[in-house]
Amino acid sequence: TKMLGEYAQVLAQLKQMEDANKPIAKETFDQITKPGAGEFGPADAKVTIVEFSDFQCPYCVRAATATKALKEKYGTKIRLIFRQYPLDFHKNAHLAAQASLEANAQGKFWQMHDTMFENQKALERADLDNYAKAIGLDMKRFKAALDGGTHKATVDADMKLGASVGVQGTPTMFLNSTRVQDPSNADAIGALIDAALAQP
Repeated sequence: TKMLGEYAQVLAQLKQMEDANKPIAKETFDQITKPGAGEFGPADAKVTIVEFSDFQCPYCVRAATATKALKEKYGTKIRLIFRQYPLDFHKNAHLAAQASLEANAQGKFWQMHDTMFENQKALERADLDNYAKAIGLDMKRFKAALDGGTHKATVDADMKLGASVGVQGTPTMFLNSTRVQDPSNADAIGALIDAALAQP
């Protein structure tokens, strides 16, 4: 019977994987693309990419490099949305996520995003303050937001959204409601974008 129990477990995992690869429902996609996140590109772009990411995750650096290349290549043909998914075992990730949202509130999300990914090994509170200063944020507002947990609930809400679409690790990326298999490969994502743009 132990064998049967394991078999049932494997089946459950396979089903979970299969569900994870199914396109997500329109209502759910509307939820993960709603305003409030760091984003780039027009709201009516033909291609919308949603990335769930963690500033302390080494794989997410590669995804950040890929999305930067895609922003440069496609410009306003795509809309790119960055959702927060700080993993529990990355002790600085949640505060870094909050820092990026405060930068977003001050109109400098992508500068903060790029700076934190470029300096991923240094995401202590003092580092975050330094980056905020370097990109020209209002420091009084920035410190107050981090000290007071202004964006904490927003980060947690993003994590709930991620869980609702089967995010289990980072980076997880969706392109027009379909999960992207290799979120750190700009060429592979580019091919998917080209295919989507070519559709009537």
